[in-house]
Amino acid sequence: MNPLRPVILAASASPRMKRVLTGTPITAEIVRRFVAGEGRDELIPVVRELLASRRLISVDFLGENTTDRAQADATVAEYLSLINDLAALNGATGTTARTEVSVKLSALGQALAPDGPAIATENLRILCAEAVRAGVWVTVDAEDHTTTDATLGTVCELRAEFPWLGAVLQAYLHRTEADCRELSGADSRIRLCKGAYREPHTVAYQRSAEVTDSYLRCLEILMGGDGYPMVATHDPVLILAAEQLVAETGRGPDYFEHQMLYGIRDVEQLRLAASNTMRVYVPYGGQWYGYLTRRLAERPANLTFFLRALVSKS
Repeated sequence: MNPLRPVILAASASPRMKRVLTGTPITAEIVRRFVAGEGRDELIPVVRELLASRRLISVDFLGENTTDRAQADATVAEYLSLINDLAALNGATGTTARTEVSVKLSALGQALAPDGPAIATENLRILCAEAVRAGVWVTVDAEDHTTTDATLGTVCELRAEFPWLGAVLQAYLHRTEADCRELSGADSRIRLCKGAYREPHTVAYQRSAEVTDSYLRCLEILMGGDGYPMVATHDPVLILAAEQLVAETGRGPDYFEHQMLYGIRDVEQLRLAASNTMRVYVPYGGQWYGYLTRRLAERPANLTFFLRALVSKS
């Protein structure tokens, strides 16, 4: 595992570091590689370009850990407008939606006292109902392990109404193999990622090899199940493993998809899009700090890019 990862993840929770980085003008230039602008006016041209290149998209309005009801309501309103904008960009792709929104339940009020989970569930229900009308998919993002039970509880509750509702599972958590078995039934959509939060060894694998092995075990469960696996990784080893499992299970390109982050491995994205379903996770919004630091922690190449840019601009 990247030895700098714990340091970078600690910085993601540091108000002082946040002030330093967000107050540096050159940081904005770096952010634009990974974040598609602060508003929908900047986002939509990026989305159009990605769709024109045969890639699909999943858009995340950045924000998390909301503790104010008005802010949660504002997030719902932004997502409703976003879904309406994305509806105009949809087109025929078989059974697969070209456009999707990714939602963190903490941004919808999950942490509000005393009824946060219920508030977030109702807000997500509102978004799903609008998404059905618009022909847009919704996937619920994973956050740190303390939210996992509440988040998956909401997903299971709403799947009774919206069986296509996607969920994200993080392979570095010890529990994820069991969650894959439970949640990967018919019509389900599961996005499998390695995991991006700083977690204790009691709940999560710490070594890179352990995380990779867990990902492979989880991926085999999903590919052997009746749902729709979403293979969210930039790791060449795991991409190759996914292609091998697809061949073994006889899945066609409409029955799984690759996913990568906006701004990372663009050439590989285009290669995969030429013969598979390839979706790009596209974040936008002003609350980019936590997202950016997690991206830097995931891949040393991202940190190298960031530091080189800082040096070249200084």
